[in-house]
Amino acid sequence: MDLCPNCSSTEFTKAGVVNKRQRYKCKSCGYFFTVGKLGKRIDDYYVNKALQLYLEGLTYREIERILGVSHVSVMNWVRKYNIKRPYNKKYHPTYKILSQFELQDYFQDATNISGAGVLVTELGDKFMLIKWERFRD
Repeated sequence: MDLCPNCSSTEFTKAGVVNKRQRYKCKSCGYFFTVGKLGKRIDDYYVNKALQLYLEGLTYREIERILGVSHVSVMNWVRKYNIKRPYNKKYHPTYKILSQFELQDYFQDATNISGAGVLVTELGDKFMLIKWERFRD
């Protein structure tokens, strides 16, 4: 904190604490102000993964459970970056989280991948497999 937000002066003194935040008084203009709260910064990796998963058809709460990031944050990112999800009523995504060895076993069985689109994405030391299945009539 270097400047008064009112007059941009560098001359100010401490003037108590309000809501557990330090309060200051500018010596030049007499303006009282507090230090702005710094929010928790989330790594861009998680923002990208959340948006990818959203585009793949997962709900906000599913993304929250998988990545450990608030569903409200995911909604805000979708709104901020103006992400539009393609909508198809005939298919729905199902997903599994697998280790490297489970993923190898999954792809060795040919019945798992016949007739379906499959996407694999990395989640730390695990992998997420997303498969589109047709809704049953």
